[in-house]
Amino acid sequence: EKPKNTSLAETKEDFEEAPTMAWMRLVQSARSFLGKASPSSTLTLPRFYSKPATYAVKVGIPEFLSGIGGGVETHIAKLETEIGDLPKLLVTRTLRFKKFGIPCKHRKLILKYSQKYRLGLWRPRADAIKA
Repeated sequence: EKPKNTSLAETKEDFEEAPTMAWMRLVQSARSFLGKASPSSTLTLPRFYSKPATYAVKVGIPEFLSGIGGGVETHIAKLETEIGDLPKLLVTRTLRFKKFGIPCKHRKLILKYSQKYRLGLWRPRADAIKA
């Protein structure tokens, strides 16, 4: 027999439905596979926990600068007398540090860590202060 002559509209609908059907079939097979896998059969890696880092409870200018390291702690006395407390240090700009005679690399470190401290991304560690 002669094959049935199909109209263009029918073939276009079939063409549009094919990807969605394939997608549905793929989703169903993935669901069935995930449903069969038991939680114990999944790959588990051993967890190694180290002791959490201890942070300084009270942070002042000496603790802050000692926590930064890199030789910045040499300016503790100067900055404590000129600036006073940590909130003022955190908003001090580079020109003021320059007027205090702090070298460029140390200014850069202080500004970098004060921004991190303000955002809550960094805190001076207690063991770094003791060292």
